Amino acid sequence: MEGVCLRFYTYEQKKHHCGMLLYEWLLEFAKKNKIHGGSAFRGIAGFGRHGILHEEHFFELASNVPIEIVFIMSAKEAEEFLIRLKETEKLDLFYVKTHIEYGTLDNNNHS
Repeated sequence: MEGVCLRFYTYEQKKHHCGMLLYEWLLEFAKKNKIHGGSAFRGIAGFGRHGILHEEHFFELASNVPIEIVFIMSAKEAEEFLIRLKETEKLDLFYVKTHIEYGTLDNNNHS
């Protein structure tokens, strides 16, 4: 199948205006908008457009490492999802949209 991989990038401690962590809010927003799945991945270090290196240190209780939130969906779902995000939310959020081929390796025919 062909579709789109939407990747959003933020930092672990960045919050949505409602008070939730932004990556948690984005996963919930996707779920409410009937996106079939999504994952958040924690980076060990990274920097963004401002050039500030964010990394975890042994003695820090609350780190602010990069978070990548990933969704795989059809091109139509991706366009609709981005439109809903832009229309309903005022987010400063970087994303990457990549056209992909995806599928499953299912040796057990469950039809």
